[in-house]
Amino acid sequence: MNPHSYDEIDGLKHYKLFIDGAWRASSRNALLDCINPANGEVFARCYQAGTAEIDEAIASSDRAAKDWGATMVAEREIMLGRIAEVIRDRTPEIQALLIEECGSVHGKALWEIEYVLDCIRSAAGDVRHVMGETMPMTMPGQIGMSVRRPLGVIAGIAPFNSPFLLSMKKIVYALAAGNSFILKPSEETPVSGAVMADLCAEAGLPAGVLNVIPGVPAEVGDRLMADPRVKMITFTGSTKTGRHLAVEAAKNLKKFTLEMGGKSPLVVLKDADIDYAVDAAAWGVFLHQGQVCMANSKVIVEKEIFDTFRDKFVAKTRGIKVGDPRDPETVIGPLIRARQCQFIDGHISDATEKGATILTGGTHDGRIYQPTVLDGVTPEMRIYHEETFGPVVSLIVAEDSEDALRIANDTTYGLSAAVITNDMQKAMDFSMRMEAGMVHINDCTISDEPHVPFGGTKNSGFGREGGRYSMEELTEVKWVTIQMGKREFSF
Repeated sequence: MNPHSYDEIDGLKHYKLFIDGAWRASSRNALLDCINPANGEVFARCYQAGTAEIDEAIASSDRAAKDWGATMVAEREIMLGRIAEVIRDRTPEIQALLIEECGSVHGKALWEIEYVLDCIRSAAGDVRHVMGETMPMTMPGQIGMSVRRPLGVIAGIAPFNSPFLLSMKKIVYALAAGNSFILKPSEETPVSGAVMADLCAEAGLPAGVLNVIPGVPAEVGDRLMADPRVKMITFTGSTKTGRHLAVEAAKNLKKFTLEMGGKSPLVVLKDADIDYAVDAAAWGVFLHQGQVCMANSKVIVEKEIFDTFRDKFVAKTRGIKVGDPRDPETVIGPLIRARQCQFIDGHISDATEKGATILTGGTHDGRIYQPTVLDGVTPEMRIYHEETFGPVVSLIVAEDSEDALRIANDTTYGLSAAVITNDMQKAMDFSMRMEAGMVHINDCTISDEPHVPFGGTKNSGFGREGGRYSMEELTEVKWVTIQMGKREFSF
């Protein structure tokens, strides 16, 4: 890290705000403790932006947007390549931070970095594909065409579960489209925000094109929403917060994309390869301690194979290594939020009181929650409907494939869904009838690529991210006409 990005006080790094290309402390001197979820210790502190810093970040982004939006596509392409080079060179440092700040296990942290590099390559390619079209006109001698222009200032509100991936995905596409960007990192993972600013600064990104302002969510979010210079908000987080942001954006006629919660179903039909389905289901719910919006926390299995699937899945779950995220063999490390353990306890208690059975797990040591499997989950239970955001899966028996589809769609969410079957006609039918923004055949529900239309329906989201879909969201269409010769007017 750039030594100017922090002050070292009493042996702790105090990370600064990044505004207009410079590192600075908060004028109100507010600090937030940054906790290592594996041991509960404070490993750093982050300055928190106040009203003055938020306004300065907006002003800086507004100034920078004009010049950055006018840059040639080759310049943006080259800059994205430089950012990728810096990330590649500093991969060990970023990986170590993701383990320390997020409790990411060794493999998940490295995958997150590799995804970002892939995302930057995708965004660099899309720089040259922000295209309009020509269209025939009824007016004699007139030519019509559409062009896409950058919006200007984009503000991103990032989540805590995969802060590097989900923040950088927003940043690089905004930059590729010619916008400036203000990042409000999660209060759980603010150091990741400082690192992202440092990476872009080292690559030579012009001052003001990226500003990073950690702070109290309501204060920063409301200020960004109210300012007309901020043209769009892009958010990843809870459905409750996303609903609030949508209302505020509507009040100010501001564009927004929302990627919110999920209760993603995985359906296993009776003709499936059971061993493969067990492996897919386990990976799809226990990756990153279940702190993934796409996690298949509901596994719906046809009754003919339910008992066999259940027994093999429980055996698989009991063999998962739990513990220190620094150990490359660990699969499940600590939850990022300490209070999430109590939330999960509440879900499990409610379920067992109403008749569900814990087949394995159901306990936690500190922030490390044992991988948990519940049987007998019904619609009367909270866990059937609510996102648990932890390493907990509900096994649900279905009478037949139609019953399985009904259960899969019995949710207010609609982010991701999956079906495992060797009947491809039935699989395609499911893909069309499952109420989700993304459906995966013969896979788990966790899947993402930089260029695909990532997003959900119902309470899971609004808009799409990735590739040309991001470029469309992050630009505005303008209609332009050219009159060849003189137009005739009626008066």
